[in-house]
Amino acid sequence: QVQLQESGGGSVQAGGSLRLSCAVPRYPYSDYCLGWFRQAPGKEREGVAAVYTATGITYYADPLRGRFTISQDKAKKTLYLQMNSLKPEDTAMYYCAASFRGGDTYCLLTRETFGNWGQGTQVTVSS
Repeated sequence: QVQLQESGGGSVQAGGSLRLSCAVPRYPYSDYCLGWFRQAPGKEREGVAAVYTATGITYYADPLRGRFTISQDKAKKTLYLQMNSLKPEDTAMYYCAASFRGGDTYCLLTRETFGNWGQGTQVTVSS
């Protein structure tokens, strides 16, 4: 089972930046996607970005493409989410997650395909 632990959340003013980290001690170097999701109060959990770890190919929710960047450091066994030009509507709990893909060499940025989750880290953006 893939264990994940997020860090790096906090409070920032609109227009600022944050980088989230996700430590993955048993890093899945193949057959997996790692991703970021977020959930605002009263809203559904939504996909932010994902990466197929073997190839590094990335996937983004269209509205966030260009402001958010997902990356991985396999040597450090860590997944990152760089968030720039933050807006108040980015306020949410951010979760790191893992999806076993088996023979499928692509990611689906849907909650149902991710079976392992971290505890989350809170991001608050003030106007």
